[in-house]
Amino acid sequence: MSVIGRFAPSPSGPLHLGSLLAAVASFVHARAQGGQWLVRIDDLDTPRVVPNADRHILNTLSAFGLRWDGQVMHQADRREAYRAAIERLRSQGDAFECGCTRREARAGRVGIEGPVYPGTCRRGLPAGRRARSVRLKVSNRPTVLHDAVQGHYEQILADDIGDFVIRRADGITAYQLATVVDDAFQQITEVVRGADLLSSTPRQIWLQERLGYPRPNYAHVPVLVDTAGQKLGKSQGALALRSERRSAQLWVCLSMLGQEPPDRLCDASQESVLGWAVDAWSVGDVPSRVELAAHAYQRSWSHRSGLAQ
Repeated sequence: MSVIGRFAPSPSGPLHLGSLLAAVASFVHARAQGGQWLVRIDDLDTPRVVPNADRHILNTLSAFGLRWDGQVMHQADRREAYRAAIERLRSQGDAFECGCTRREARAGRVGIEGPVYPGTCRRGLPAGRRARSVRLKVSNRPTVLHDAVQGHYEQILADDIGDFVIRRADGITAYQLATVVDDAFQQITEVVRGADLLSSTPRQIWLQERLGYPRPNYAHVPVLVDTAGQKLGKSQGALALRSERRSAQLWVCLSMLGQEPPDRLCDASQESVLGWAVDAWSVGDVPSRVELAAHAYQRSWSHRSGLAQ
């Protein structure tokens, strides 16, 4: 089977150092195996979409030498595929309509990401209720993942998450379902992304099983966090990408990914940096941590990379 990786940014703002880190990891991991690398724009959540952010993201990837294969997919063009997948799940008895308000849905005990859905509508809408969202039924058997970076990870979805939303009350397809449908459609074999999405993976595996899709290989790389321990947002100006010394910024990403690039690459061409990375890539050397302190790394490498603030 051909190796196919992907990068799927949300067009809610420009890329920053944290998103470049994930893009570099995904790109190099695919290219190191002689594979393709696709770009998919996650623009389903229309209230969060910033006009022209997708164009800015694509220009930034190109400027850093991260060239993708084929045409860029936009999830906003895939609504019919998501609708068909949801109808299939409903016809199989795997999904159900839910009439609960957000407050009612959060009335259950606490799981790993907040309240677990209490199952109010699992056996049918209560009298007098209309459907608001669609949820997927889960079970109490373990869903197990061996992640190439984070190692063994498992959840019991019934205990940890509960029946989860696949179509929101506003009609927008939920991230979990759209991601699974598109990964299968694009024949993705390698999902390399930030470790903040590790806890989503058992839900996606569960969906893959219900829909009869193959399971990709997963590698969740550490996410960059600020001094307060919060994931970098796209408004983090202090860690915005620069138009100068792009090779040095790639060098910083490779250093954070545990690849130990030589200092000389800071002043080399972007093609040379990425070529070295593809030849030397070892996913086993990526730190098996969920988070990396962005500012600590920036202080450590700012002199060599020329990125001092």
